[in-house]
Amino acid sequence: MEGRRCLIELTTLLARCRQGDDLAWEALVRQFQGRVYGMALHYSKNAEEARDVAQEVFVRVWRHLGSGVEDERFVPWLLRLTRNASIDRLRRRKRRGETEVPEDGAGTPVAAAGDPEAAAIAASHGRLLERALAALSETNREVLLLKDIHGLELQEIAGLLAVPLGTVKSRSHRARLELARAVLALDPSYGA
Repeated sequence: MEGRRCLIELTTLLARCRQGDDLAWEALVRQFQGRVYGMALHYSKNAEEARDVAQEVFVRVWRHLGSGVEDERFVPWLLRLTRNASIDRLRRRKRRGETEVPEDGAGTPVAAAGDPEAAAIAASHGRLLERALAALSETNREVLLLKDIHGLELQEIAGLLAVPLGTVKSRSHRARLELARAVLALDPSYGA
């Protein structure tokens, strides 16, 4: 029921955007800017680059809102745009001979202000998870990002990556195993 309500709200929001409602456009951007930025940050590893990609993606969305993207396919379409824009930016950077952009710590989780001990533990676990994710193959990291962070269904991931559903299922399983091994390799006492 909750998923259906969200789709109805998105459908209404998209219809208002297509009619030129500026407030609806602002609401749409606010609703999805975190997901777009997060995915761009995953690829670029740099906050400034991720902001540039997010801005580029939303310009593309604005231009193509009326082009017949079905409302129920909007989120996978938006994430595919983000992925492609991020990869294109990385390719352009490599063609220009630029080296990797150094990480700026933008992916580090913000600690909770209430309990300093809990905040320190959460920050430590976040850093461990980041290091473990960095140790994964790009393919496995991408599947985990799309499935577990962005909440896409396996069928949507298959369409986004242009691979069969069975391939996505096996990659997802292997990615979880690889992540578990990476976490334990970095901290054998984790979860003990």
